[in-house]
Amino acid sequence: MVRHLLNIIFLLVVVVGFSQETPKDTITDYYVRFEGDSILRSSIELDEVFIFSKLEFANRNEKLRYYILRRKTLKVYPYAKLAAERLVELNDSLTKIKKRRQKKRYTKKVQKYIEGEFSEELKKLTRTEGQILVKLIYRQTGKTAFSLVKELRSGWRAFWYNTTAKAFKISIKEEFHPERIHEDYLIEDILQRAFAAKRLERQESVLDYDYALLSNKWKNPNPIKN
Repeated sequence: MVRHLLNIIFLLVVVVGFSQETPKDTITDYYVRFEGDSILRSSIELDEVFIFSKLEFANRNEKLRYYILRRKTLKVYPYAKLAAERLVELNDSLTKIKKRRQKKRYTKKVQKYIEGEFSEELKKLTRTEGQILVKLIYRQTGKTAFSLVKELRSGWRAFWYNTTAKAFKISIKEEFHPERIHEDYLIEDILQRAFAAKRLERQESVLDYDYALLSNKWKNPNPIKN
């Protein structure tokens, strides 16, 4: 069964790139106006800045759960990001290959490379870390891992992978909704703080939500649920 779980994760790592768009950080352009209403044609590019509130917890249990979630999120995120980058490169290469058979052969070659790159680390993932990875796949693509498998493989294979994943209590149909699920917001909060502290390299989500508004909404959050 452990082998089946690794197969699921390998497939998710492979398929996530097919719907991945190259992320772009939000940049604000500032223009300087001089006397005579002339405008400087060049602009100063500044990264978007968030002001983070101090972390507060209702009790020791809540604090412990947050730091466990942070450790797992920081561990899993680089895999999701690196896989996406590898597969953006794959997509770029596939556009230059005309024949379907050659595309299939090239895809298999890259898949083996990715599996070799990730296999030893993926074996160390716990169930909850695997579930966070599935959520991050949705964060980066806007589609569930189940949908990606179904689109790129077949409905039957997607069903089989989902059934196998259930044996490990991992749902590949899981989505990421920080606007209504508190734990998802905490994952986003952990990511944003890590981006700002340069602990992780930023990769924007394709989902439509505003972190600042989310922070206001969850100003007095409920305790984290398992």
